[in-house]
Amino acid sequence: MNEENIDGTNGCSKVRTGIQNEAALLALMEKTGYNMVQENGQRKFGGPPPGWEGPPPPRGCEVFVGKIPRDMYEDELVPVFERAGKIYEFRLMMEFSGENRGYAFVMYTTKEEAQLAIRILNNYEIRPGKFIGVCVSLDNCRLFIGAIPKEKKKEEILDEMKKVTEGVVDVIVYPSATDKTKNRGFAFVEYESHRAAAMARRKLIPGTFQLWGHTIQVDWADPEKEVDEETMQRVKVLYVRNLMISTTEETIKAEFNKFKPGAVERVKKLRDYAFVHFFNREDAVAAMSVMNGKCIDGASIEVTLAKPVNKENTWRQHLNGQISPNSENLIVFANKEESHPKTLGKPPTLPARLNGQHSPSPPEIERCTYPFFPGTKLTPISMYSLKSNHFNSAVMHLDYYCNKNNWAPPEYYLYSTTSQDGKVLLVYKIVIPAIANGSQSYFMPDKLCTTLEDAKELAAQFTLLHLDTALCSPIWKFIIITHLKTKSITKRCL
Repeated sequence: MNEENIDGTNGCSKVRTGIQNEAALLALMEKTGYNMVQENGQRKFGGPPPGWEGPPPPRGCEVFVGKIPRDMYEDELVPVFERAGKIYEFRLMMEFSGENRGYAFVMYTTKEEAQLAIRILNNYEIRPGKFIGVCVSLDNCRLFIGAIPKEKKKEEILDEMKKVTEGVVDVIVYPSATDKTKNRGFAFVEYESHRAAAMARRKLIPGTFQLWGHTIQVDWADPEKEVDEETMQRVKVLYVRNLMISTTEETIKAEFNKFKPGAVERVKKLRDYAFVHFFNREDAVAAMSVMNGKCIDGASIEVTLAKPVNKENTWRQHLNGQISPNSENLIVFANKEESHPKTLGKPPTLPARLNGQHSPSPPEIERCTYPFFPGTKLTPISMYSLKSNHFNSAVMHLDYYCNKNNWAPPEYYLYSTTSQDGKVLLVYKIVIPAIANGSQSYFMPDKLCTTLEDAKELAAQFTLLHLDTALCSPIWKFIIITHLKTKSITKRCL
């Protein structure tokens, strides 16, 4: 009987809590005039708000909110986020149990309001000891489609995607670097909305869907990093793509100097794309207008303004998949022609800071075991006599790299702290003695790990990405970055 009474009491408590919450939500709706509807695992407040006329706010007006207490709802959340501006729509993700799922999306009426919300509400203490996270929401409308037959043209791919999915706006296809009559084996499909893209991804993602008899690969395309208009107004570098591999920097400079002799300062070319630096922005803009669509060595080129990137944040953007495809001062993944870069327009070649040199793709080492027969002859060797692609960890890559440069081994210094939930968190600082007297005295990532192995691996990854690229040969950068593409520690770090 006592147990039944306790259960009954808890049940009444839950019902009473639900009634109170419902009353609070009704009061919020009555006060604001907003409608509220629950569908597909989310509860929408507004969208549009009362009296709204015209189209929804443009992209860039939505923020993502994480680490929301599971028993907190719109009646508490909306007043907090209204401090930053007028809310167009508040979407709270919901569980079947009635609790929220710990995150939400808030769309404001302007980009300025969204940015203000990030500034004033990120790490805001929503309840005693409970801090929410607020960051920009990437309203992605673009899918990456891989394993497409290379002989297919843009029109064929566009028609096929319209047949199998709804809301297709455009298809972006890039020609092969070696054969301009073929595509690169992948395409980007643009949809009219994030919802349309999400529904298409849900339909295609199982991995059994075929186009032209080929099982395709589907994922979200990595979004481009947005650059503010004020910064872009100062850019005087052009990003030129779809060049022939055989086209030289001298040829590119001569072609871009035709409209105004002496306007080009320098050219940096990597495989089938290049960066053309001008002395003056006005000349860069004029050249872009004149040269876009022109033919150089038989290839029709595409010319846009290069997007600058904050060098200090480049490695973070790289690890988070937010690298802009036409930014010169950054390190990008090196992809073979057959690989599938998910970032729109990401140059499928070497890092942009390698002085235009190109190196071949090293063969992948098989990761398997072979029988060891009695009598097999073994020869003692040093690890440093192996090829660098025999190593599968950044720690070994870093040690190998230092040895090849006749440097002393890297020095690791371990530090720890304690998280809010009592976990011991670890981070390594790495000192490269050979360059310790230079501008970069040590390397330390800004993420903490829960295991010693992850902390050491992350520190080595960070150091390899930040070593002066002038010291690092193209083949080295290719191997390092290709390795980091397939082995990421950051998901297990805080």
